[in-house]
Parts: sequence; C-alpha cells; structure tokens
Amino acid sequence: MKIVVLAGGLSPERNVSLSSGCMVCAALRERGHEAALIDMYLGTAGDPQALFSAPIPEELARIGRQAPDLAAVKASRPGNDKSQFGPGVLEICRAADVVFLGLHGTCGEDGRVQAAFDLMGIPYTGAGCLGSAIAMDKDLTKRLAAPLGVHTPKWELVQYAAQDIPALARRLDLPCVVKPSASGSSIGVSIARSREELSAALAQCLDFGGVCVVEQYIAGREIQVGILEDRALPSIEIIPKTGFYDYENKYQPGAAEDICPAPIPAEWERRLGEAALTVFRALGLNVYSRADFIVTQDGTPWFLEINTLPGMTPTSLLPQEAAAAGIGYGELCEKIVNASLEARKAGK
Repeated sequence: MKIVVLAGGLSPERNVSLSSGCMVCAALRERGHEAALIDMYLGTAGDPQALFSAPIPEELARIGRQAPDLAAVKASRPGNDKSQFGPGVLEICRAADVVFLGLHGTCGEDGRVQAAFDLMGIPYTGAGCLGSAIAMDKDLTKRLAAPLGVHTPKWELVQYAAQDIPALARRLDLPCVVKPSASGSSIGVSIARSREELSAALAQCLDFGGVCVVEQYIAGREIQVGILEDRALPSIEIIPKTGFYDYENKYQPGAAEDICPAPIPAEWERRLGEAALTVFRALGLNVYSRADFIVTQDGTPWFLEINTLPGMTPTSLLPQEAAAAGIGYGELCEKIVNASLEARKAGK
C-alpha cells in the first residue's frame, strides 16, 4: 500500500510525534509498503512521489528533554497561511491508500484532523473523530467512565484566570494532581502537596489556556494497559528513577524502568484489562489505545485517562506491550493499518 505517515503538527507533543512517525515509516517500509513521512504543519515540497522513498531523518527520532518551541516552528513556515495543514499535505494524503496518524496532542489526537479526513474521504488510522475528541478531554472522559463502575480519582474541572489562583489555592484539597484538560505526554502536569506548589501548578496551566483538571492524588503503582483490536494487551508498570512519569521521564532512555508484563497478580491484571476495555467501549473507540492507571495496594485500578494515538517512539509503552503478546513492531503497525481500514469501511 501507499501510506502517508502524518506527524509533527503544531502541538506541544510535536517532537514525540515526529519520533513516532520516523519509527512507523521505517517499519512500514520494511513490511513492503511505500511510506512517506510528512510533517502536517510544515508540509511538503518538490515531487510528492519522491517522498515515498526519501531518507528518514534520523535526528527526528530523538526527543529532547524539553517540549518544542512552537513559536519557532510557526516562524519557520513561510507565508501567512493560518491552516494547520502545510503546503501539499492534503493533496498527498488524498493520493495515499491510508494515512497513518502519528500525531499526538491537540490538532491530531483531538478529533479535528479525523473529522476533516472524514469529510474528504481520506482513510486514517485509529479512532474516529467523536471518540478522539471525547478521549482528549479528561473531564468528559471521567464523566463517562465513572458511572460505569470504573474507579477514578475525585476531580474538578477548573476554568480560571491569574487573579483566581489565590482563592483556588486556598480552596482545593491537597495533595492533588493539576493537569491541562486537553493535553498529553504529561506536559503541564504537576503534583501539588502544598498551597505554594498548588499556586505554581495553576500558574503553569495558564500557559495551556487556564482550563485544567484538579485530581485527587492517589498513591500507588503506575500501570498502563494497551488495547489492540478490542482486546487488552499485557499491562506494563512504569517506575521513574526520580519524580513521577513526566515528559522527561517518558522519553529519555533510562529515565524510567518499564516492566512488561507488570509483576502483579492475575486478578489485578484482569481488573485492569476490564476497566481499560470498559472505557474504550464507552467512548466508542476502535483499533487501539492505551489507558493509564494508578493501582493501590489492595489491587484497585484507579483510571486516569485514555490515549487514542499512543506513542510509537523507541521508549513508548504500547509497542512493548504488543511485544509481550508476541506482536513485533512492524506487525503492530500493519495490524493498526488493516484494522483501521476495516473501521473506516464500517463507518466508524
């Protein structure tokens, strides 16, 4: 097949996306497909057909310790076009058999690209536009999951300006986790154990629009569960060397220890898989995803969020879970493509 791997974009998770895209593109080529890596925001130049055999820039596979400078990315694209799609992107996507969405975060994982492609008749990988939009919103996801018996920490959606921070810092319960309501890769996430830390966390979230979820802090083990074709993959436990599983610990090799399958009792594994599938189905998701949990000492899985386009980088968790189930990286990419084409044919 002729496959466009769409990555990059203009999200704080841009660098993660480019790393995922590099690996996916290389794997699809190894499986015999024509694959082109395209930056959604910067677009293409020259002969589109040549992109399907162009070298994959190795430097894009490496993720820096800090999130990208999006102002610099914007400045690097000539002209004043306000579109999120760079020059030639839609044309090459329309000419492909399918678009593998290697995008992460806003305008990529939040349903907007999926909706545009639905309107244009462009098949793509992963969940559809509605499920993607709901899953990106941490508050909406919890509202749907909690009534179904899925344990989730108490939370509150907070919309505020700078002048509201002192009152919020006095009122909200501690300890808590402060996170932007529609972001990923732990960008902007803080754990607050004091009023001073809470004020600083809320101030940081102003950079993400001043809409955040303040969530009860649950102490326990960080365990995540991938879903592939409506079945749970073996769970994976993450043990950061320092701090919590933030942006740096996620993507710097050696910053966290990943254990897959997670060393937990079979009953815990069953409960995690059932909870992940309950959320997956409640949101109308399909093909694949990854759900994040904290598991307490009594084995209770506390659901945090679900990701509809999980990372496919060298340190990402879903490929490790698939490998534990006997599915290699290239086979995983191909399964995602084939299952997505079936979903699109079925109108999902």
